[in-house]
Amino acid sequence: MSDTYFVPCAEAESEFTEKRSRFIGRVRRVETEADARAYIEKIKKQHYDARHNCWCYIVHDGGIVRYGDDGEPQGTAGQPMLNVFQREGVENVVCVVTRYFGGVLLGAGGLTRAYGKSAKDALDAAGKARMTLWTRLRVSVPYPLFERLTRLVDSLGGAVEGSDYGADVTVTLRLPQEQGASFEAALTELSGGGVSPEMLDAVFLPQKI
Repeated sequence: MSDTYFVPCAEAESEFTEKRSRFIGRVRRVETEADARAYIEKIKKQHYDARHNCWCYIVHDGGIVRYGDDGEPQGTAGQPMLNVFQREGVENVVCVVTRYFGGVLLGAGGLTRAYGKSAKDALDAAGKARMTLWTRLRVSVPYPLFERLTRLVDSLGGAVEGSDYGADVTVTLRLPQEQGASFEAALTELSGGGVSPEMLDAVFLPQKI
């Protein structure tokens, strides 16, 4: 599994008109194929009167990639939309482009450009976030070391999620995965070898770029 990938920052839409055909592109982040399918159906119901509701989605877990042309000539809608996200390295994404036909044929090349543009415009409106693998840890330290621990976490680009105050301070924190070894070494030095972190789990979290 890759330790980083991109997702849309937010749900967003774009719209433009090409030779009187109206193209409305929508992008949002999803976590599962079921999420993507549900969103596609929602947009189809919302724009039931449109000539076409073309779609694509990519789900990171399982490497699921799907697209549909919804009546447009094969290869002129869903595939060029999908190509946008593959070029940008964006996953966990669903895109639906709604077309209200304006009476003027665009041809295969015109359709390919229009659907690709609609997907790209919607993605640009949504923005991208980098999904990076973070390690979550639990550390118990004596009170005199608490402030130095929090400064260490901050210096490594991490964050303290919570603190419990008992005989010692038990801190739950997260760090970029690549900082794990540096943190353990610094913690050993800080505590004279008296404190070791307990790993809880690893999670993908978004960071806007």
